[in-house]
Amino acid sequence: MDAPFNTPLTVVGYENLKKELQNLKSVERPSVIQAIAEARAHGDLSENAEYDAAKERQSLIEGRIKDLEAKVSTAQIINPSELERDGRVVFGVKVKLLDLNDDEEFEYQIVGDDEADLKFKKISVLSPVARALIGKSEGDIAEFTVPRGKREVEILEIIYDI
Repeated sequence: MDAPFNTPLTVVGYENLKKELQNLKSVERPSVIQAIAEARAHGDLSENAEYDAAKERQSLIEGRIKDLEAKVSTAQIINPSELERDGRVVFGVKVKLLDLNDDEEFEYQIVGDDEADLKFKKISVLSPVARALIGKSEGDIAEFTVPRGKREVEILEIIYDI
């Protein structure tokens, strides 16, 4: 899929996409080309499961390469430590929050869609949580709806240096 607009990424996210692209081009692509050549050597391609699997893998790799090239070429790299610190939540920052529904504290970093990973407390800038937080300041209350229902959080701290 071609990216028709800038893809917002943190510095780390951009570097990770570039590494994945390089790996696909220099390791995965040659590997699948070799696998196709070996499968061809086995003869009849019409009933060759190895050949079919290798061609399918090649298609997936080429699609991912195209996707990554578009994202890397349109990347808008945002480093929150270089932004004007006006005390508001912006892309790339970490935000410490207090869930007012259950008095639980937690922290998220607001990142690009390709970087989002809840295991690492990174949420997409397009998520309902991030959209409710963007532009708010420490002490503000943000409301949003998630699968668990409507939530209210207080912004305890905004961390720009990541």
